[in-house]
This record gives sequence, structure tokens and C-alpha cells, in this order.
Amino acid sequence: MKQTPDLDRMKRDLAALIAMPSENPPGHEAQVADYVAACLKPLGFVITRDEYEAGRVNIEARLDNGPGPVFALNTHMDVVPAGTGWQHDPFTMTEEGGRLYGRGSSDCKGSLVCMMEAGRMLAADRAEWRGTLLLVFVADEEVASVGARRYVTTAPHIDYVIVGEPTSNTTYAAHKGSLRPLVRVHGTPAHSGTPDLGDNAIYRAAALVNMVAAEHADVVRHIDHPLVGAASLTITRASGGHADNVVPQGCELLLDRRMVPGEDEEAVKAQIASLLARANAQAGVRAEIVEFRPTTGGAVETPADHVIVQQGLAVCRANGVAEPGPFGFQGACDLVHFCNAGAAGVVIGPGVLSVAHKADEYVPEADLPVAACIYRDMVIALMPV
Repeated sequence: MKQTPDLDRMKRDLAALIAMPSENPPGHEAQVADYVAACLKPLGFVITRDEYEAGRVNIEARLDNGPGPVFALNTHMDVVPAGTGWQHDPFTMTEEGGRLYGRGSSDCKGSLVCMMEAGRMLAADRAEWRGTLLLVFVADEEVASVGARRYVTTAPHIDYVIVGEPTSNTTYAAHKGSLRPLVRVHGTPAHSGTPDLGDNAIYRAAALVNMVAAEHADVVRHIDHPLVGAASLTITRASGGHADNVVPQGCELLLDRRMVPGEDEEAVKAQIASLLARANAQAGVRAEIVEFRPTTGGAVETPADHVIVQQGLAVCRANGVAEPGPFGFQGACDLVHFCNAGAAGVVIGPGVLSVAHKADEYVPEADLPVAACIYRDMVIALMPV
């Protein structure tokens, strides 16, 4: 008989993890990693702790159970900064109306406690499955996915992965990716009393802004994907000038390009470079890409007929999820890095995506045991005896 989740224990775990402020920046996931190790090591998991910078830690808990596939349950230990506007203490779990409030409750410490609980159940009932189970909890997903990128370079071959993100316990088989080029527009400085002697970089940037908007409207938003929707191109930051009485010599624009599965990252970079070349030819805009700012990574899709997607739908449905998917993330997550390393994966987790990154973030209490059972049953289904 399958083990069942202990909701009270899961809530204690979640309360403990919420109280650990692993806000990124700066991260400081070490305390979370040490808590995970203390919970799982007594159950027979072999713990590997990788502190790649001071306080920045990946942790792997490995349970070998005979020959068979390698299955990873992965999520991240960092959270976005708490910010303002909370009606509840962001670092004290508050129970109210069937909801568990706190920063990270949905994104992604709820997934983490459910994966730990699934690990406990699977460790207690090894007759139900065969292979190697990995619980992989990484740093820095919210900024640049340094943790996941680093982990997959030295990880063993992984056959299957479930990445925990708030999906309301449905199956997501695809997610978007992102590029953030920082573009510098050049001008010629002059005294602001004689502006005609200079070339105002902000005016030049304004012409480029209009071309970026047109590129999104006419081209990019028509690149569509059935699960994640349309690609996009927008500007999220602008900064120009260096003195109140000087015609600006420079203006910087941060572009945000969201890619859909099937788009090639190098081809997208070439399209952005082509846009800057057209701006120069048509409007005299002298612009260059200074750098590509760190992002979570590229887009990915696991085919709908793949066994892990089909099992995800079946297991979610069997655990009471009426519409299990498959769906797609508008944002990005660490799935792409595991897939690039050869794993097949999906994204499943407790919590409501619409409240992630917001004040009064919460996870529905009822989501937790369901998610733990989904993780348990996915391992059993794909790692048969």
C-alpha cells in the first residue's frame, strides 16, 4: 500500500522554510539547503552540497534503489524580494481561509516541501519502484538560473525530471524563454543652450523606441505557440543623459524579448541586430548591444505524446485535477536546462501562478498533499519494479 502524505508535517516544513529569507538578490540559500539535508539524510538519502559562492548553495539528495531510470524532482530555494504592500508578515507563515501565506509559499517553497514529502514516502516504500531518485534543489532561479546551469554540467544522466513551479497541480509541458539585450544609443554632447551643435541621444533613442514597438506589433507577436502563446518584444528600462545642462551623449534601453519553443536563440539575436541596423539606415540611430543581461534561459517544449507528459496528465487526473493540461508557462523556469542536458520533463507544482511575486503570496493548503501524491505517483509510474 502506498504511503500517504503528512499534511501537518508539510505545513511545519513550509513554515520553517518561509522563515528563512532566501530573497534573491542576494539569495543565501544555504540555510534552506541545510534544512533539507537534515530532513532527508536520516531517511537514507546521500547528500551532496555544492556551495559555489558564499551562501549560494545547490543541494542534491540521492536515493539509489536498484537498477532503473534516474528521476529528478527539482525546484529552487530562492525567492523574489518580499517588497511592500503585505497584509501578512512575509516571513511568517499565516494560515487563513484555507490559504498558507508567506513569501515563497507558492514560488517555490510549496513545491519543495511536497517534493521532500514525496521523497519520504518513496524512501519508506522502496518495493513500489526501482531506479535512482534525485531531489535537486537549486539556487538563483529567480535571476539567472546559475544554480541549475551549474548543476546539469556535473549531474548524472537524468531520464525524467519534474520541475516544481506553481501550476495548480496541472501539467505544463512548455515554457517561454527570454533575452534581455542592453542597447546603448550614441549621440554627440553639446551645451544645452546650443543643442543644435550636438546630436541628442534621447531623441535618437525615441526613434528606436518606435521601431521596437513596430517590430513587436508587426512581426514578433505573430510568432505563436499553442501552449505558451505569442512571443514578445518590449522595453523595460530607459536611461539617458549625465548632466542637467548637457545634450545627452548616450541613452540606454533594456529590451525584453520573450521566445517561444522552436525559436533559435542565435537567430533571435540576429533579428535584434538587424533591427538596430535598420534603425541606423532609416533614422540615423547609432546603437549597439552592450551586453545581454542574465535571464533564466531559453524556451523548451516536451512533446505532448512523450510518456512523461502523458503520465503527468493521467496522474494529475487520478489525483483529482479536473483539467490536467497540458499547458504552457508564459514565463521561464529551470526545465530548459535539464532538457538541454538530456532529460525529458514537465512542470507541476502546488500554488497559484497569479499570486507569485506579489504581496500576500499564498499556496492553497489543499494543494500540498495532492502535489506530494502526484510526485510520488509519477516516480512509481515511470520507475516500475
